[in-house]
Amino acid sequence: MKPERVDAVVVGDQDAHPAIMASVGDEEDLAGGNLSGSVVRVGDTVRRPTGPWTPAVHALLSHLEGYEGAPRLLGIDEQGREVLEFIDGEMAWGEAHRRLFGTVAALRRAGRLLRDFHDAVAGFVPSPDAVWRFPEMAADAAAWAAGSDAIVCHNDVAGWNLVLGPKRWAFIDWDAAGPRPAIWDVAYAAAGLIPIGPDASALGWPQPPPVPARLAALMDGYDLAGPDRGRLPEVIVARIRSSYEHMRRRAEAGVAPWDRLWAGGHGAAWRDKLRYAEEHAAEWLLDG
Repeated sequence: MKPERVDAVVVGDQDAHPAIMASVGDEEDLAGGNLSGSVVRVGDTVRRPTGPWTPAVHALLSHLEGYEGAPRLLGIDEQGREVLEFIDGEMAWGEAHRRLFGTVAALRRAGRLLRDFHDAVAGFVPSPDAVWRFPEMAADAAAWAAGSDAIVCHNDVAGWNLVLGPKRWAFIDWDAAGPRPAIWDVAYAAAGLIPIGPDASALGWPQPPPVPARLAALMDGYDLAGPDRGRLPEVIVARIRSSYEHMRRRAEAGVAPWDRLWAGGHGAAWRDKLRYAEEHAAEWLLDG
């Protein structure tokens, strides 16, 4: 599905952003993209495939203009790919995770970045007919709304979607964005950024990270307090379970690429992460 027009930046409009018109002769493949397909860099831009959710995500990114934690939307190129600002920096994942993200100061900064996003998105009102990716996962989060209105969350805040640059930090890959309780976003960020799991050696940690101290730093940066701070460990377990169960169901139904990811070990990794969270969550309870 080709996304609908986003303001005045679609190729062919006389007001199209100059970066869209950059030559696509020299495309550099970018790592990652388990769900998004081919992602490439062209000059100072990133080109990504689109989907039915793209108009809603583009409306969100347009609303976030001025928030430095998200790439700037530039439009759609002649191949129908979305064009986004390229953000220079390193990804806080793989063996670089501990080197780049091993301090409590880094966790506090990430928590502040997430809180700034949630504050910025609070006034965003999606179109009534907005299409979001993975709407079936919203039901898992509903129990944690605590009577508050949902915001449009990123829904995939983790080291593989956090660029640590010399000038700014930013979350990338907004395709999974959609309405959820804010604490659902915080819980996933905790699972992916601390990180939570039985073995973090592939992320440069010779021993398991000190979860309570790192979780406290993330929450301090986010300024999470009161009942939400006390219930966060339980929400982390529920958030990990949601990811695991939805991957399992899609894989068992033969839905790509989850069937491939499951066969490649992602399912086992999420299962182990869930078991670890269930066993240790009580140790992470924080004072309000």
